[in-house]
Amino acid sequence: MLGIRKPLQIKSTLGADMRVNGQCVFQGSLQIDGVVAGQVLAEGGPGSVLVIGAGGRVEGAVCADHVSVAGTIIGPVQARERLELLATARIEGDVRYKMLEMQPGAVVAGQLQPQVAPPPAAPVEPVALAPAPVAEPVEPTEPTLEPDRL
Repeated sequence: MLGIRKPLQIKSTLGADMRVNGQCVFQGSLQIDGVVAGQVLAEGGPGSVLVIGAGGRVEGAVCADHVSVAGTIIGPVQARERLELLATARIEGDVRYKMLEMQPGAVVAGQLQPQVAPPPAAPVEPVALAPAPVAEPVEPTEPTLEPDRL
């Protein structure tokens, strides 16, 4: 993990010799050191953590609050809060995140799309408009031709 933080407590692990075919849904935290051929989705309350180890591979969409990648993801990634890409990370797909940390050597073959919340709109105060002046009607006149222009 990048930066100085308390170590993560991983509750579930998909071992290096394991392969899952199909959608993988988890709560809390999950570390993938094997292969998942399908989506990996966090459900439940906030604070979900997904760690893709150096030998881990996901072939499908990934969505969690905090995503840390040292392995490979083939598919779109959505990190609702934080995305960490370690030097060995490889992602082939569009990436959406709120905060991104990327080490030199990490590769993303897709669009990086920061999810920035728009600033709150300033309250609009009503503006009193002065009444527009009323114009007097103008009588149409006949055009005159100048002799040198004929």
